[in-house]
Amino acid sequence: QLQLVESGGGLLQTGDSLRLSCAASGRTFSSLTMVWFRQAPGKEREFVAVISGSGSSRYYAGSVKGRFTISRDNAKNTVYLQMDGLKPEDTAVYYCAADVNYSRWPPRTDDVDYWGKGTLVTVSS
Repeated sequence: QLQLVESGGGLLQTGDSLRLSCAASGRTFSSLTMVWFRQAPGKEREFVAVISGSGSSRYYAGSVKGRFTISRDNAKNTVYLQMDGLKPEDTAVYYCAADVNYSRWPPRTDDVDYWGKGTLVTVSS
C-alpha cells in the first residue's frame, strides 16, 4: 500500500512562485512514476507533469511547460512541483499521484494507482 500527502498550497498573486511537496510512504518509492494533476473548479482533472522513477525523464503539459518544474528526491520519498510565473488559470486543487506500472506517457487519470488528497493553489490577479 502507498500513502501520498501533498503540502505547500496557498493563496498567492499573479507572477508568484510556489513549491508543492508530496511525501510518500508505505512501499518502495523509486520504482514509481510520479505525476502531478490538477483540477480547477468546474473542470475535469488534467495532467500537469510527470517524472520517471529515477528522475531522468520528465514531461509537462503545454500550459505549464517553461513555468513548472517537477523533481524528486528518492532518498526522502518526496516529489516536488516548483511553480513559477503563476497565473490565475493555474488556480486548482493539485493532486500527487503514483503509477506503479508504465501505461501511457504521460499517464492519464485512470492510469494511476494511488492518489493524494490534494492541496489547493489559488492565484489572484
